[in-house]
Amino acid sequence: MTDVPQQKGIGSVQFLPVSLFASVMGISGLSLAWRQASKLFGSSPVIADCIGILAVLIFVALSAGYLSKWLLYPNKVKAEFVHPITGNFFGTITIALLLLSSVIGFYSQAAGQVIWIVGTILTLALCFLIVTRLLNGNQEPGHVVPPWLIPGVGTIDIAVAGGTMPFPWAHEINLLSLAIGGIVALLFLTLILSRLIHHAPLPAGLVPSMIIMIAPFEVGFLGYTKFQQKIDPFASILFYFGLFLFIVLFFKVFRKSNPFSASWWAVSFPIAALSNAALEYAIFVHSWLLIGISAIVLAFLSIVLFVFLIRTMNLLFSGNLLKG
Repeated sequence: MTDVPQQKGIGSVQFLPVSLFASVMGISGLSLAWRQASKLFGSSPVIADCIGILAVLIFVALSAGYLSKWLLYPNKVKAEFVHPITGNFFGTITIALLLLSSVIGFYSQAAGQVIWIVGTILTLALCFLIVTRLLNGNQEPGHVVPPWLIPGVGTIDIAVAGGTMPFPWAHEINLLSLAIGGIVALLFLTLILSRLIHHAPLPAGLVPSMIIMIAPFEVGFLGYTKFQQKIDPFASILFYFGLFLFIVLFFKVFRKSNPFSASWWAVSFPIAALSNAALEYAIFVHSWLLIGISAIVLAFLSIVLFVFLIRTMNLLFSGNLLKG
């Protein structure tokens, strides 16, 4: 099947970036964070409900749009998938499913479990495909970028969303996901740091993706604690290093010189993971320091995602979001 002719003068679904599914990840993470905040700060759970509904609606809209792109412009989707950088963003779809399973699970356990199973299968399959493709060799050093972490870290989200699944086989699947995600993230993070240290700086469009480097630690904290059902010193080390790395990267990423685009949504879920981890840790230790940190990160996450949403809508209605 070939692509249909492009219509000139208007935005086209063929330019819908798969990376926009990262918005669902971030907004779902924000919903889960406000759910935690209702326990720690006594905030209304209605806030989490409203944000969760928004995440579901955005996922449905993006899924319809991207399915249309796949049907009408299959070559565009294929080119996006095989690209050594943008291909990793297909992991945002599967991670979005896993996070939505937790959001929806508050209202229907059965629906949440079905979505988690589908998300788990797709996440493991995508991680297998991406790692297999990388092992074909001939990778350009310039292609070693933070988005490489998305499919690998995505497997850890299986344990984050499925830590309390009642299935007798869920324990081993969660352990498998932690093993794959943990080792892949460790290896890829080493390669990415080497590239950032020894080679040219990232292109401006990829600078926001540097925040993804905190994900292995904060998502790792969430997955590990859900699996262990406790917070131990190893979990604390993961959390604190992720927090330190976020502070380091904050001053590199959040600059006026880095113009806003849809790719900025890549920062949303790592910060959401940091927020959820900080809230979970604060609930556990009930320390004024952790409570303060969790409040600051949650406020920052809420403001950032609100700004991203408004600016993305402006891009959409101005015709620049779906413009080639």
